Amino acid sequence: MNIAKIAQTRYSTKAFAAGKRIPEAQLAQLRTLLQNAPASVNSQPWHFILAGSEAGKARVAKAMHGGFAYNEAKVLNASHVVVLCGKRTLDDAHLQAVIEQENRDGRFANPEAMATQDQTRRFYVNLHRNELKDEGIWIAKQVYLALGTLLLGAACLEIDACTMEGFDSALLDQELGLEARNLTSLVVVALGYRSETDFNAKLPKSRLPEAVVISEL
Repeated sequence: MNIAKIAQTRYSTKAFAAGKRIPEAQLAQLRTLLQNAPASVNSQPWHFILAGSEAGKARVAKAMHGGFAYNEAKVLNASHVVVLCGKRTLDDAHLQAVIEQENRDGRFANPEAMATQDQTRRFYVNLHRNELKDEGIWIAKQVYLALGTLLLGAACLEIDACTMEGFDSALLDQELGLEARNLTSLVVVALGYRSETDFNAKLPKSRLPEAVVISEL
C-alpha cells in the first residue's frame, strides 16, 4: 500500500452511483476506525450515526434544504452516510464511563494509576470548560480527528467520500433526537462509489506546494 499515493488521489466525491453498496466487511472496518480514532486524553467525546437504509438516509437528507439543497443528492445516492456528533458537554456520566472502560481494558496497574488518569482528563475538561471557555471547540477538534481517520481509511479501502458541513444542524439534531442525548451534529460524510457524472473525478487535484506548507527545523 502506498499511503502517499492514496492521499494524492483521494478527493471529495460530488456525485455517487446510486444503488452501489459498500460490502459489509468494509463497513465493519470503517466502524472499527471510528471506534478507535484518536482523541485528546482519550476523551472520546463523540457518537457516530451510520445511515445505510433508504429511510435512514432520507432522515439525514431532511437537513439538506434551502441553501444546502446541493448536498441532498449526495446523501440519498451514497451507499452510507455518517453523521459525526460531538458531546454538548463532557459530563460526569461520560467521564465515568470512559475511566471504567479503561479499567476493564486493563490499562491501570493499580487504583492510584486509575485515579491519576481520571484526574488528568478532568483537568483538561475543566481547563477548556471553565478557563479557556472553548469546550465545544475542543470537542469538535476531537471529532475532526475521527473524521480524518475515516476519510483516509475509506480511501485505503477504495471507498469514495464527501465531507459536508452544509446542512441545518439544528434541524438534524431535532430529527435524530440528539439534544436529549447530550449530542450535536457537527459534520456529515457520504460514503460510496463515484458516479460517471461526477465532474470532480475528472479534475486534477490542487494543493499548495510542499515548500509552502511544510517547514523543517
